[in-house]
Amino acid sequence: MFDGIQRRVVSMWFPRLSSDRDLRMCPIDGPFVLTFKQSNANRIYCLNAEAERQGLHRGMAYSDARAFCPDLQSRPADPIGDERFLNVLRRWATRYCPWVGLEGADGLVLDITGAAHLFGGEAMMVTDMRQRLSKAGFSVQIGFADTRGAAWGLAHYGEGLAETGRTLDALGPLPVMALRLEDKTVTALQRMGLRTISDLAGSARAPLTRRFGPGLMMRLDQALGRQPEQITPLADPPHYGVRITLPDPIGLHDDVMAGTSRLLDSLCAKLKTREAGARILCLTLRRVDQEAQVVELRLARPLRDPQRILPLFERGVADVDAGFGIDQMRLEATQVLPLPAQQISSVTSSRKDQLEDLISRLGTRIGLENIQRVLPADSHIPERSFLIAPAAYSEPEGPWVALRPRPLSLFPPEPIAGVGAQPPKQFRWRRMALSTARATGPERITPEWWLEDDNWRSGVRDYWHVETRQGRRLWLYYTPQNPGWFAQGEFA
Repeated sequence: MFDGIQRRVVSMWFPRLSSDRDLRMCPIDGPFVLTFKQSNANRIYCLNAEAERQGLHRGMAYSDARAFCPDLQSRPADPIGDERFLNVLRRWATRYCPWVGLEGADGLVLDITGAAHLFGGEAMMVTDMRQRLSKAGFSVQIGFADTRGAAWGLAHYGEGLAETGRTLDALGPLPVMALRLEDKTVTALQRMGLRTISDLAGSARAPLTRRFGPGLMMRLDQALGRQPEQITPLADPPHYGVRITLPDPIGLHDDVMAGTSRLLDSLCAKLKTREAGARILCLTLRRVDQEAQVVELRLARPLRDPQRILPLFERGVADVDAGFGIDQMRLEATQVLPLPAQQISSVTSSRKDQLEDLISRLGTRIGLENIQRVLPADSHIPERSFLIAPAAYSEPEGPWVALRPRPLSLFPPEPIAGVGAQPPKQFRWRRMALSTARATGPERITPEWWLEDDNWRSGVRDYWHVETRQGRRLWLYYTPQNPGWFAQGEFA
């Protein structure tokens, strides 16, 4: 009983959730399966009704399935996508009641106590569920009973509706596996002649408890309502959005910034309670003519400090066309990342925060992706000894390790005239006549044989640091296998 009202539970089982979801996006006629790799062999993960009629089943080797059904079509399974979609179905099911939970990887459980009359009764509610899911392309089996265990058993082994207070009458003819028992327990019960739930319910409890433990009788009592079994709905993800409705329209820049400041205080308080920081903020300004102006702010790092965020909105708000006035403001953090609390000390420097704020300011003008930093890479090849990454999405690395000096400017190899393994006394580079004053080297660099690189097919390179009488300090190299001289860099 639930506060004097008989509890009612609905169990929805989607026997072909994965294949139905895939075929809904890209329909295919004929037998179809989703496959997954297990022990170096492709096996059937899920299949449609026509493939089942051909004699195929889950876990079957895909090669054997093709032998039974030559026209079989397949795609790789996506369990992660199925999990996300089941959560979408869970949110959809809240149209019937607020208490909706997941039942394994392919089912839902709903506590519809006191809600069936809103749909014209239990039978009309089940009909509405079937019609909507069928129209969306999903096959479903529905069980309706007083308990969660009974609803699950009816959905999987005897689809139907159990009348209030007559749970055992509905479950009695079902096999014992409808009680959510382990396979080895089901096999042992069948060997004892206990094949149905009515057989099990009429047997002595003590000998069965001694042999199988308390779990067997607990499942039976849960199905019959003798022991409670809760339905825990999944909590909706936190929503980081605040808004304010203004009694009189505003249009001045200072007024909009003052409203934004109030919204930031409320939003940052929400972020602080969950130890999170906003990475992307969206400020929506609704005008009295129902048009909306949107100001998006992308931050270099997750933030929840309103004093640091507010000045970054200055430029975007200045470009807003208020029209005849703004009567509603809404601020939402569209991308949120974890930002745990940090220990504050008197020696903490604010230089890092200032740099991040500068990157955010520049990013609002030219885009965060266009502000880049150079990071060291683990390679002795000059072209591969560094990486270029967006500064907003990377962290600075430690000191660069260079056993030999490297030029400040590095460019693709440019051929120069020269003969022999020693640097040429005189040569021309970029239409300039140069003469060698001092040469330091050679430094031999071999190609990375495990990587394909057309620029290094000429083999090893002997690099020289050449100082010219004209003041140029160049990085030249010589290729012994295919004799030739090239310039690849220039020192400061």
